[in-house]
Amino acid sequence: MSPTPRPAGLPFPEDADDTLVMGVLNVTPDSFSDGGAHDTPAAAIAHGRLLVEQGASIVDVGGESTRPGAPRVDEDEELERVLPVVAALAAEDIVVSVDTMRASVAAASVEAGALIVNDVSAGRADVDMGTEAARLRTRLGTPPVFIAMHWRGHSDVMNELAVYEDVAHESAHELAERLDALREAGVEDRFLVADPGLGFSKTGEQNWQLLAEWEAIASHGLPILIGASRKRFVGALGVDRDLATAAISAYSAEHGAWAVRVHDVAPSLAAVRVGDALRRGGRR
Repeated sequence: MSPTPRPAGLPFPEDADDTLVMGVLNVTPDSFSDGGAHDTPAAAIAHGRLLVEQGASIVDVGGESTRPGAPRVDEDEELERVLPVVAALAAEDIVVSVDTMRASVAAASVEAGALIVNDVSAGRADVDMGTEAARLRTRLGTPPVFIAMHWRGHSDVMNELAVYEDVAHESAHELAERLDALREAGVEDRFLVADPGLGFSKTGEQNWQLLAEWEAIASHGLPILIGASRKRFVGALGVDRDLATAAISAYSAEHGAWAVRVHDVAPSLAAVRVGDALRRGGRR
């Protein structure tokens, strides 16, 4: 398969088709996998550097857990968690993404040096997000790349919303509607990335059904981010979650994903290189 397009506005060659690895940096006490591990600025900054040393091209900084059942944090707390980390890593020329559903946090993070806004709600949680993303300019002089994920509701209700007749095509259709709303708000296609939302309002079986329908995932004609790392449906396989995540990373790269979002960089970096090689071999 051919790779999906590459987003503009990032310091990566737009014509390169290697799948990138995005390292997860949760500055939270309650994230499902690593909550509390990096919940001080010093610990988070050190871990962000480590992710890059291990091969991550992007560090995704989040100050609010989106695990099932997680309570929301207030805006001031989220800002206090993420801004020192974003600013410190960006000052070292690390490509930083901010994982937030708030337009105010996105704006402050871009001002602090973030190049990417990763909104799991695709603008549904904050009606100002689309217009704010279109208005913002990064330190490179371009709008931030905006990652829009398929999402049906907040963590306290999302498991109740996992009702589909055809999860792949229904979620693709719903995400397409959100992408259109973002375009209407002024976000340009060349700065958009689509994320199918594995683990969000989907059962374990539905996540596998969705992954198997890559044509639906790629139907938006945009760069694709896959975030399966350590999620419950991966753990249900009964094997090491990071190794199973790496297998999904290889699959995603073989199908042309722009990036995979993972906690453990090294195995997924090796995996995406295998997937890239298989995809290129298939093209030849």
